[in-house]
Amino acid sequence: MMWSPPVSLTLLLPFLLLGQAPPSRLQSLGTTQLRLVGPGSRPEEGRLEVLHQGQWGTVCDDNFALQEATVACRQLGFEAALTWAHSAKYGPGEGPIWLDNVRCVGTESSLAQCWSNGWGVSDCSHSEDVGVVCHPQRQRGYFSERVSNALGPQGRRLEEVRLKPILASAKRQSPVTEGAVEVRYEGHWRQVCDQGWTRNNSRVVCGMLGFPSELPVDSNYYRKVWNLKMKDPKSRLKSLTQKNSFWIHRVNCLGTEPHIANCQVQVAPARGKLRPACLGGMHTVVSCVAGPRFRPLKAKPGRKEPRAEEPRVRLRSGAQVGEGRVEVLMNRQWGTVCDHGWNLLSASVLCRQLGFGSAREALFGAQLGQGLGSIHLSEVRCRGYERTLGECPALEGSQNGCRHENDAAVRCNVPNVGFQNQDTWYWQGTPGAGEVVMSGVSCSGTELALQQCQRHGPVHCSHGAGRFSAGVSCTDSAPDLVMNAQLVQETAYLEDRPLSQLYCAHEENCLSQSADHMDWPYGHRRLLRFSSQIYNLGRADFRPKAGRHSWIWHQCHRHYHSIEVFTHYDLLTLNGSKVAEGHKASFCLEDTNCPTGLQRRYACANFGEQGVTVGCWDTYRHDIDCQWVDITDVGPGDYIFQVVVNPKYEVAESDFSNNRMQCRCKYDGHRVWLHSCHTGDSYRADAELSQEQEQRLRNNLI
Repeated sequence: MMWSPPVSLTLLLPFLLLGQAPPSRLQSLGTTQLRLVGPGSRPEEGRLEVLHQGQWGTVCDDNFALQEATVACRQLGFEAALTWAHSAKYGPGEGPIWLDNVRCVGTESSLAQCWSNGWGVSDCSHSEDVGVVCHPQRQRGYFSERVSNALGPQGRRLEEVRLKPILASAKRQSPVTEGAVEVRYEGHWRQVCDQGWTRNNSRVVCGMLGFPSELPVDSNYYRKVWNLKMKDPKSRLKSLTQKNSFWIHRVNCLGTEPHIANCQVQVAPARGKLRPACLGGMHTVVSCVAGPRFRPLKAKPGRKEPRAEEPRVRLRSGAQVGEGRVEVLMNRQWGTVCDHGWNLLSASVLCRQLGFGSAREALFGAQLGQGLGSIHLSEVRCRGYERTLGECPALEGSQNGCRHENDAAVRCNVPNVGFQNQDTWYWQGTPGAGEVVMSGVSCSGTELALQQCQRHGPVHCSHGAGRFSAGVSCTDSAPDLVMNAQLVQETAYLEDRPLSQLYCAHEENCLSQSADHMDWPYGHRRLLRFSSQIYNLGRADFRPKAGRHSWIWHQCHRHYHSIEVFTHYDLLTLNGSKVAEGHKASFCLEDTNCPTGLQRRYACANFGEQGVTVGCWDTYRHDIDCQWVDITDVGPGDYIFQVVVNPKYEVAESDFSNNRMQCRCKYDGHRVWLHSCHTGDSYRADAELSQEQEQRLRNNLI
């Protein structure tokens, strides 16, 4: 099911049709929406429905043709229509038939600009409900498909779902994975009748709650508990169950829906039936399976846990757990997914594969940052039941003109583990503040709360706070710097540079320490030179931490350095020991280049503002001072060449895992070769070159 952003309807001029009464003008009553629904339908196809006066209704197929379908598809955010379907191909709808005899030229931007009989004026039945099939490609500027627009019967919202734990063991769990299903409807929580309840329904509920899958429950045990409560004269449950307002009467899901409001939901019994809504039934109980990140740790001494299979999908550059740019691992290299055809069904498969629930939002247009390198997939077509994204039909990303500005992203439903109710607050650090409760906190960055990070056992600074108090400043967007590994590999070479040309570089500490003891200006230094290109792929500009008043003027190179430690250039042995370093620390940050249509904002010249704009890059050519590693004292051998951007994490980024770039380096005393250059997140953590590749490299067969 696909939900479009609200589209306003405008007043139209009347038009006389031969043999018919003048059509009414489509009224502009606030915001009006279209949607496509139907069993098993994809987001780009289904029964066409219109929301009018707070109630969803259908469109009759009389006179409906391709031009009308084209207008509807454009209004829904797609580029065009492929075809249309008559005679309720996607199932008969419910409620009013809002529009009949719709006639469009085909160039209108919404159905509001087409002619019709008017709201609710129709001689059709629901067996004539029209359906449309849109081209899956989105219009430019259509940013996401989200479930926040999911509406229940008569346009009223089924707002939230929760599990009310019944067993004592379930109440102690965090997150709660088993309990009675409760649905928030029109501001009130209702329980769901278990009659006709299916595992597909449970799967949808678990997905909404952030869980990837569901488990069967012991219904006989819960029935005994229910019967005991019904026999208890002090229990209010029996009187409450007699009221229809206590129940959601019936739910029927396919199991692929991202929200229960996308299922067929009957809030109360059919009209005219006065009997209680759930006669003879009880509340529905659901049991969910938490993803690996949300399961409690169970230490089993003496037993080694099997290593989990490394996922072939991941999320990058998200501000919250469970959101980010979608990346997949193919041919030992990470790449992105094009947003052509990207929708909530495919996004939900990805989310479940990662151990989250269903997708809350499928994002288009690189909203969570652009990737580098390959675009592996496009037109991903999941049906919703697949276990992994790799099981879904898809095209290669290069087949239909995708670019990184089309990188897909997702926001997944994640479990409520209670951390948002932790009392975390910020203050100026006054001596009279309460005692310090944590010290020595060391996080890897993937934890869900500070309580999950390593820290001191006894707190080391427990007497007051003052200047020892930690503080943070949070933001919902951040930069993300990534080195262009391919450019480093292609531009590396050796130069024996005379000392007479290195005075300025020596002053800025860009040579190894042995240069201090040479007979200047006689002799030379052997330099491994290369070009570097650093992209900002995040969602905010990369700005130096220090203000302009504290930038340092370097007379030799005649510019200000705005950040004192920006990159490390190192040569390492194969076991990680450092044998040479470039001492490239201070940097002047600027937009060397930007893609077409994006203006450069930062320039070092004339004491200008410094930084790297989102989407732009800062380039340091191989022929400028300090763009090297001094390897004068290094003997021949096999090494690792490494560049680390923002090594001290002085500026916040959305993703630090891609700040390290490494190459394999072979040096024979006269020549140097760099190969297999990649950023720190480009390969699997345990990926190594095969023995055959190693042998070829040792034989100098690059």
